[in-house]
Amino acid sequence: MTGLLDDTRAALNRAIDVYRGTEDGERLRQVRTRLDEPLRVAVAGRIKAGKSTLLNALVGERLAPTDAGECTRIVTWYADGHTYRVEAELTDGDTRQLSFTRDEGVIDIDLGGLPQEKVNRLLVTWPSARLRTATLIDTPGIGSLSESVAQRTWDLLSASDSDAAADAPADAVLYLLRHLHSHDLEFLRTFHDTEASQPNPVNAIGVLSRADEIGVGKLDSMTSAGKIAARMATDPVVRTVVQTVVPVAGLLAETAATLTEAEVARLRRVAELSVAEADALLLTADRFVDRMPELGITSTEREELLNRFGMFGIRLATSVLRHRVASTATELAAVLTERSGIGDLNHLLRSLFFDRRDVLKSRSALAALDALTRAAPRPGSEAVAADVERIMASAHPFQELRVLSAIRAGWVTGKSAVLDDLEHVIGGAGAAIRQRLRLTDDDGHDAQRAAAAAALERWQRRAENPLTKHELAVAARVAIRSCEGMLAELRRAS
Repeated sequence: MTGLLDDTRAALNRAIDVYRGTEDGERLRQVRTRLDEPLRVAVAGRIKAGKSTLLNALVGERLAPTDAGECTRIVTWYADGHTYRVEAELTDGDTRQLSFTRDEGVIDIDLGGLPQEKVNRLLVTWPSARLRTATLIDTPGIGSLSESVAQRTWDLLSASDSDAAADAPADAVLYLLRHLHSHDLEFLRTFHDTEASQPNPVNAIGVLSRADEIGVGKLDSMTSAGKIAARMATDPVVRTVVQTVVPVAGLLAETAATLTEAEVARLRRVAELSVAEADALLLTADRFVDRMPELGITSTEREELLNRFGMFGIRLATSVLRHRVASTATELAAVLTERSGIGDLNHLLRSLFFDRRDVLKSRSALAALDALTRAAPRPGSEAVAADVERIMASAHPFQELRVLSAIRAGWVTGKSAVLDDLEHVIGGAGAAIRQRLRLTDDDGHDAQRAAAAAALERWQRRAENPLTKHELAVAARVAIRSCEGMLAELRRAS
């Protein structure tokens, strides 16, 4: 991976010399700087899908506003930094520092009279350990009633050749789904390209958002959502545009990260009721707000609990408290976090995005170079294009991405068990050796070497079998190199 980044940086250096003295040259310097920055992950989806809530859950703080307002219609970047700062990047290229306040954790940004259509993006710099791993990009909703607002997200994630000099803004995307809509597929296909140098299913994860609402807030809602997400993840159409689909109750995850003892004390009053009384009170949101005033929780406080937990969260939290699974805010937060699905999403982010961040960063940089040399050729740009083509053709991680994309597109066919094995070996479920070989953390070095050797032999036989289809045989040779790489890495480790 270090070699891949070095090759990409060398290609950028050559391109910077070719485009020196032009705006494109300055933008290429920004692309080069980006190689050393955190991965950029965009959070996208239809309006009211819960994007800002999920972003807050990922950061572990209530930073992004979740209520409709001016700033939710502007692309907003959240990045780690030494100071608290908000800047507006204007459409004319100028920047302006903005004032802001923080109300109950949420940042309230004052645009200072700037029309939202004049603001290209907002950059929120916030000291955060989680933002050191990834810069998160909150986007306006697809399908917004305002066409210009929705267009901001399309422009962000589906850059055309006319934007060739600019680097692709996002290395990866989390796309929030409620029900699979034709607009969702249209958007994701725009974000997808069959070339490894362009966005593809490997750097897109589908999130079945607001999953706790699928079962009308019942205690088994997340179980039902898990089954739906599993069906979606195996759907041939969905597999062409996202790597997988994971259910997440974003509101519950956000609340768990910011839970207070005062909220636990109010929930405990409900938990102290008999099961029959609690069930009757929590039958609907209206009943919860209006019934049993003797509980000593005001209607305003109950509405706040609903806004923070939702009906599923209140039912789950009170059940946990009643059965003494947890008693403090810290203990309850741990249970809610686990049940929200945010842990599974973080695991996927780590295995599918962060563990292959060098590949995704190189892909983004090389895509920018490829588009630039096509759209704005000048003396010397042919050599840059040749560099890009050489890197893309020779770098094994990109060959793995091509095969993964070809499997998802249906170009590589075979028995489902064979294709599943192929996807794992070439890193489709995660780049780590244990993930490629489907081993556990308890499997030691010897077990990993044995499994890698067995996989190598298995794919060598398949590649040499004259009955193997040509496309699968080509993919098998990529798998062979992946196995050889794992064995080499294990030899170095020993």
